[in-house]
Order: sequence, then structure tokens, then C-alpha cells
Amino acid sequence: MNGILLRLAAPLMSFGEHAAFRYRDTLPFPTRSALIGMFAAADGRSREEALAPDPATGAIPYTALAFTIRIDRPGHRHTDYHTAGGGRPHREGLHTSSGGHRSQKASTFISHRVYLADAVFTVAVHGPDPLLEKITQRLERPAFALYLGRRACIPDEPLLLRAPHPDPVAELRHRVPLSLAAPPRPEQDTVPVDFVWETPPAHVPAANVHRELADNPADFSPTRRFHRTRRTWRTTEPLRAALYASRAPIQALTTYIQQDTP
Repeated sequence: MNGILLRLAAPLMSFGEHAAFRYRDTLPFPTRSALIGMFAAADGRSREEALAPDPATGAIPYTALAFTIRIDRPGHRHTDYHTAGGGRPHREGLHTSSGGHRSQKASTFISHRVYLADAVFTVAVHGPDPLLEKITQRLERPAFALYLGRRACIPDEPLLLRAPHPDPVAELRHRVPLSLAAPPRPEQDTVPVDFVWETPPAHVPAANVHRELADNPADFSPTRRFHRTRRTWRTTEPLRAALYASRAPIQALTTYIQQDTP
């Protein structure tokens, strides 16, 4: 199955699995929900219509996609002490579930929101060619602003590294420049890099199940939001140290993007 290659990098990003109310968590890598939500935003779909069938074909978009994630730089967790609603007049503050307003004494809603700081992920998106071509076009000219998990988390450039490629996993393992937290030591020929797979990797038949995640979106509607579970596998791959793209990787990434380009 063909695929496209994305680079997800930003000062902050967050991929919640059980985020709700006062504590908003993040997983240590991008969720299926966040990636599909980004594609739907690029296509101009509202939350209610994000997973609606395509009018032309009747097919539900994005369900045919599969993801392989390379964790170039895991980043570190940053917790934000977040407040909302404080300081407003009583009738202009936060609403309650019954439709009223919170009292002046309880007008400030406090939450703790967890982010990944300084993380970088390279993602192979596998799927049918027509769907990949559409996603590629929309990512280059998105209808809505793109973000990595939360609206404040704007992705760095370049986001799209390679249009449909016949072997995107081989690209992840052998060719795409690495954005590591620290340069390899001079004597190193390889560096260990973690991968997250949606199916058991054939080259590592004994790979353990990493975890079961509740991040497969069935409905993005705010009042009916629902996610199904899926399994992921995690491996550590020895990649060539020569793939390291330096602390300022834009030149190496640009060279890679321009390779094999007509």
C-alpha cells in the first residue's frame, strides 16, 4: 500500500486519549484521532461532518488509512496551569450544564493541560492512492488551520515531506532525515529509534503489544464524541547515524524533499 510522509514538529503539541474536565492528558506520540482530525480540517469538514461518507462514492473517509510513526524526538512533558472564565461579570461567565452560569465565587475554571515540548515525529500515512492524493492537495492548501492536537499547537514547516510513495516504511527506516535530541557520538554507526505500528511489524515477529488505545474516532461531534479502541505495537530500530539532520534540520529536509522531484 502506498503512503505519504509527514513530519510533525512544534514547540508544543498534545495528543489526549482520556482528556476531559480538569485534567487534559497527552500520549507520547500522535493519536489516530489527531491525525484524522487534521486531515478533516484541511478538507474543510466540520466536526459533525468530519467522518461523513463521501457524497460521490459513499465511502467513509479516512477509515482506510493506517499509520506508522517514527519517534525522532520524544520531547518532554510540560504541564500548563490553565484558567478560564475568571474576572467576568456573572452573566458573561462560564455556563453550567443546566444552561445557567457559574457563581462569581466559582467563576474561574482551573485545569491542568499536559503537552509534549520540543517533540518531533515522522509519520507514514498508508492508504489508497485517490485518498492520499486528496489529502496531499488539502494539506498543501488547507481549508481550516492545521494544528497538532490543540489549536495553539501550530506545526512547523515542512509538514509534508513526500507525496505517494510505494514503500513509505522503508523511507522511514533508511532515508528520511532524523531530528534527534542530541547528535550521535562519533563512534556510533547506528542510533536506536522507536517506532509505533498499527499492525505487527513483519521484520520483528516477536514485537510486544505496546498498549490498547481509545483513539480511533467514530464521531467527532461535540455532543456525541466517541472513539473505539485499537492495538499498537512498539519497536526500537537501529537506524543509520548518518541520517542525523543536525540541530537545524531544514537543509537536510529540503534536500530530501527535492530528491526524485521532476
